[in-house]
Amino acid sequence: MADISEKSQTKRVAIAQARVFMKKDTLSSLIKGNIPKGDVLACAKVAGIMAAKKTSELLPLCHPLEITNVKLEFDIDETKVCILVKAIVSVLGRTGVEMEALTAASIASLTIYDMCKPVDRGIVISDIMLLEKSGGKSGAYKRQG
Repeated sequence: MADISEKSQTKRVAIAQARVFMKKDTLSSLIKGNIPKGDVLACAKVAGIMAAKKTSELLPLCHPLEITNVKLEFDIDETKVCILVKAIVSVLGRTGVEMEALTAASIASLTIYDMCKPVDRGIVISDIMLLEKSGGKSGAYKRQG
């Protein structure tokens, strides 16, 4: 584990994404609220928030952080037949929240998969990536393209 005791406490923000591809009928059922397990995006939102808060318990060398905010956004793309999951995590701390944002986006996506699998076993989760980060010694990062 890295020693962060000498690092400055600053506001740090990270934004990560994932995409969940599914059958058109599945996406239509999700939009209409007809997935048998319940409100998919509400559950995915709560799961993503919980995951961000539990990241240090899942990844062995991550520091436990006092996260100040977690926000999950879901953009339904009916043309590409997918849901873009975006996680925005912030902290006032000595280390970044990139892993927390990536974990939140991943677990929210897995929750969508879990809740939709009774009607669609062919769901694909892809494009899990860090989009942006700010704060800290290394400065800002923004994915190009």
